[in-house]
Amino acid sequence: MLKNYLTVAWRNLRKSKVFSIINITGLAAGLACFLLIALFVLDELSYDKYNDKAGRIYRINAQLRFGGSDLNFPLTADPMGQVLKKDYPQVEDYVRMYNSNGSKLIKKENQYINEYNVVHVDSTFFRIFSLPAIEGDTKNGLNAPNTVVITESMANKYFGTVHAVGKTLETNDNDKTLYKVTAVIKDVPRNSHFKFDFFFSMKNVDYNWNQFTSHNFHTYLLLKPGTDYKVFEKNFDQYIDKYVLPEIQQFVHIKSMTDFKKAGNKMEYSLIPLKQIHLYSDRQFEFLPAGSIQYVYIFSAVALFILLIACINFMNLTTARSAGRAKEVGIRKVLGTERKELIIQFLTESILMVFISTIIAIAIAYMVLPLFNSVAGKEMTIQSLFSPVILPLLVILPFVVGLLAGSYPAFFLSAFRPIEVLKGKIKLGTRSGGLRSVLVTFQFFSSIALIIGTIVIYQQLHYIQTRNIGFNKDQVLIVDDAYSLDNNLTPFKLDVLKMSGVKSATLSSYLPVSSSSRSDNVFSKRPVMDPKDPGLDMQNWRIDYDYISTLGMQMTKGRNFSKAYGSDSTAVIINETTAQLLGYPDPIGQKLYQLGQDPKHPTEYNIIGVVKNFNFESLKQNVGPLGMFLRRSTGFACFKVNSANTEDIVKQVENKWKAIAPGMPFKYRFLDDAFNEMYKAEQRIGKIVLIFSVLAILIACLGLFGLSTFIAEQRTKEIGIRKVLGANVSTIVKLLSKDFMILVAIAFVVAAPVAWWGMSRWLTDFAYRINIQWWVFALAAGIALGIALATTSFQAIRAAIMNPVKSLRTE
Repeated sequence: MLKNYLTVAWRNLRKSKVFSIINITGLAAGLACFLLIALFVLDELSYDKYNDKAGRIYRINAQLRFGGSDLNFPLTADPMGQVLKKDYPQVEDYVRMYNSNGSKLIKKENQYINEYNVVHVDSTFFRIFSLPAIEGDTKNGLNAPNTVVITESMANKYFGTVHAVGKTLETNDNDKTLYKVTAVIKDVPRNSHFKFDFFFSMKNVDYNWNQFTSHNFHTYLLLKPGTDYKVFEKNFDQYIDKYVLPEIQQFVHIKSMTDFKKAGNKMEYSLIPLKQIHLYSDRQFEFLPAGSIQYVYIFSAVALFILLIACINFMNLTTARSAGRAKEVGIRKVLGTERKELIIQFLTESILMVFISTIIAIAIAYMVLPLFNSVAGKEMTIQSLFSPVILPLLVILPFVVGLLAGSYPAFFLSAFRPIEVLKGKIKLGTRSGGLRSVLVTFQFFSSIALIIGTIVIYQQLHYIQTRNIGFNKDQVLIVDDAYSLDNNLTPFKLDVLKMSGVKSATLSSYLPVSSSSRSDNVFSKRPVMDPKDPGLDMQNWRIDYDYISTLGMQMTKGRNFSKAYGSDSTAVIINETTAQLLGYPDPIGQKLYQLGQDPKHPTEYNIIGVVKNFNFESLKQNVGPLGMFLRRSTGFACFKVNSANTEDIVKQVENKWKAIAPGMPFKYRFLDDAFNEMYKAEQRIGKIVLIFSVLAILIACLGLFGLSTFIAEQRTKEIGIRKVLGANVSTIVKLLSKDFMILVAIAFVVAAPVAWWGMSRWLTDFAYRINIQWWVFALAAGIALGIALATTSFQAIRAAIMNPVKSLRTE
């Protein structure tokens, strides 16, 4: 019997080739989109699950507010993990990770290579994280100083083999420190919230240890089985009172943390499960750009919408074709076929069609996956399609979608009364018109919501690109790792300044983009802080005389640093936020005190200028307090260049670099590119949403095409009569299109507030954001109406120009 069902189903597919091609194409496109988005979502949800103890590993996050400055980062004081393990038996182990330097120069043969995936870790690291060794001992490999564990890729890169244990690596640490390789591990899985290739011993970190108020370490706790981390978090108040408060009291005369909080300050710690870090923690100083659970929800909804739209298309196209099969159903019922057999037959056709569509969808996903990876910033492979999660989905998908998409046509067609069908009295539109209208409305609801979302995302990205951010990011050449030139750095800067097209230059490790140094300290306008006015936590940047002019910043009060003033070594330039928090009507000439290690002898600075606020972090954050100090800082060499001959200038700068330091790597970028890098995730999301929005609209158009075909078939005789009575083509087109325009209008009324709510939630992530304008909704409505009208007009015009004699003979 099953063979007979399949044979009849295959014959029907071949008999209606155009219908079958359209239906299979729509389903295949929808399923391919669903598969790609499912791969993306599952990949996002898989982060850090490779760790055997992932369910017991937690990272400590800090939430601080001091003097109006909010700091939310995954950093702690260096002794925090140690004292938590000592004081609380729930802590089985801890590990710290430290990478404030960001990179190391590592020597290969006679050339240095700048490696950015480097970190210093405690010896407990490999007891907590599951990174299996290929060779060597990870358990004790980092107990001693001058030791390093490297990945398989780096062993092959530097030694040409994975058998690198016992060999040494020369770095630029402390005048060419040699590190002994004690183990080689497999590469860190790509679905990890950190991606390091070199794990150096923590004992090589040059740091002022045992400070409870200085936060520079990523600290992870391994809690004992059965420990509720939310309950454990309550111990952090006790930790603060015991260890942090005495250190704060050296600078601020307070009796308890209650006094500290009454002054508007905050110090809190929390735990985040390891498996949630990638999607739920987008803080400053993350190892890698974080994902977003919000985007996972958005793409899951988009995938579901596209799948439902494809299923709706199937229903509408099958229903549209039902007029041609009505007599077939009537004859088969007269010959004794039971309704359940007809239902099985139609469901078999549906499942067969979905099965064919699934095969095509897998092929499409396979071919499109490299392009999708490049857009989404992923490294998914075709093997991902056959993972333990996706493979069962592929197996059940034809049956689930086939039953879902084919259920309505099957029950609808099998319910025809044979006598009415054979007499030609069946009215196919009356019973199913309401449901089809709901389905088409849902399709355009989804499409309009996606159009609005796409427009808003691109508006926000455009706003980011064009907003006045307080500095000029255009035509600024950045030479990375300028410190590697050592004593030759200043001569290098002066030589480049002599080149044609180079306007100005500055040396600093601090740039107004996220991929540069940051340093904050506590400052006060009094030598001793008042509990009611405890000062502020302020970014302190070391710059030179030419920094402000090279980056196009503006002074609102006072002056820039100048060689004419010998006292500028004890001067500071503050931004407008700092001036506002200090509360001076005119801050020029006022004092600012840095509270260092000795609270009795704070460092005094004279405020000489106020620089206009500029966004030195992502536009997701407000501009915080910042001070600029005249100090030597050699992380980057920045040059303001002429746009007319940029390539020639870069080549000349590279040649000068290689002439001065032939063994050092030359790496450059432009400030506007570094700025755009901060919004790479949003740019990727915008592209993905745009692509799938277009696909969803195209798939919806197929369904609308099917429905317009169905309506045209049902009203063929009516159209013929109207033409005989004198109706012209435009009148008939208007008649057939009016109902669809009403459905689009209803869809817009529902979609507009939903899209507004969703995109307003998304925009709240940005401190600086657009307002959603009325024209966005008008444009989305116009696009939807235009697409609907263009799709339905084809069938409407075709029906309107048909010879009325032929139309009247069709029934």
